[in-house]
Amino acid sequence: TRSVTITSGEKSFEKAQGEKVTLPCTFEVAEEDVGPLDIEWVLIPADNQKEEQIIIMYTVDRIYSHYYSPMIGRIEFTNPDPKSGDGSLNILNLKSADTGTYQCKVKKAPGVQSQKIQLTVLVKPASTKCSIEGSQEIGKDVILKCTSEEGSPLLSYDWRRVSGTQELPTISMLNKNTGELLLKNASKEFSGTYSCVASNRVGMDECSVELNVTPPINLAGIIAGAIIGTLLGLSVVAFLIICYCKKQREKKYEKEVHHEIREDVPPPKSRSSTARSYIGSNRSSLGSMSPSNMEGFTKTPYSQVPSEDFERPPGQNLAFAPSTKVAAPNLSRMGAVPVMIPAQSKDGSIV
Repeated sequence: TRSVTITSGEKSFEKAQGEKVTLPCTFEVAEEDVGPLDIEWVLIPADNQKEEQIIIMYTVDRIYSHYYSPMIGRIEFTNPDPKSGDGSLNILNLKSADTGTYQCKVKKAPGVQSQKIQLTVLVKPASTKCSIEGSQEIGKDVILKCTSEEGSPLLSYDWRRVSGTQELPTISMLNKNTGELLLKNASKEFSGTYSCVASNRVGMDECSVELNVTPPINLAGIIAGAIIGTLLGLSVVAFLIICYCKKQREKKYEKEVHHEIREDVPPPKSRSSTARSYIGSNRSSLGSMSPSNMEGFTKTPYSQVPSEDFERPPGQNLAFAPSTKVAAPNLSRMGAVPVMIPAQSKDGSIV
């Protein structure tokens, strides 16, 4: 039955994300179409295995728009009274997920008519970034790159120079699909600001980059400087280690010497006390002398003082003077009390 006729003819639309689209569905009814009017919009999934999804409906003079949750609040009939012959659909704030095939069905018994419309929601290029790959040295090849993080295909890239001659170098190759601009055998004249424009059917975005071509870097000088600096650093470290080790050896030696003096070497004897004890013992001996026991004394004169006390070299003996009195050695410097030493006269008597 073709009593109902859909008069709108446009069947394909391309819109940008965030925009609004009107999918047309105007119709005419015949005299024989006397049943109630029903208008139904359906989203046909790309996967044939899935069922069609009703998104909005007009029936028995009422509108129902709560069938498809992703579009609730974003869809409406263009004409608040669709029975006037206009069942077009408005979709607000388009999203990329809205891309698909939509079908408008008009039924007025006994007539039935439908029409499919293809909607493509495109995303404008956004977050476009420019970069430089390769060494920016004279004689080297340099690649300028341009990439958009957002944007529906097919994206097209175009480079232009915005400083100097405002023309790309003659030795350059541009790939509009990848956004790469190859500059071969770069020279100082290539330096300047370059701009990239990314575009598709619904919008464009732009970025720029600064190219500075310089003479080659003196790698030999840099390497030599690094080696010299490293050697100097190692020399300083070695010097500090040697100083530290030397200091530790000195401390160890001082500690060992101090330990040996305290434990191995006995304290020296006092000369003054030794001499005093020696003289005192002799003084007691003299006190008991008598003419009867002087014979032994004369045989053993006081020829010398023990070497360990007075430190006289061998061979030096005290000789008795011919005088009748012989004074004792001067022991005042050693802290001893001077005493008289008995002597024998020529006639044998003790003086």
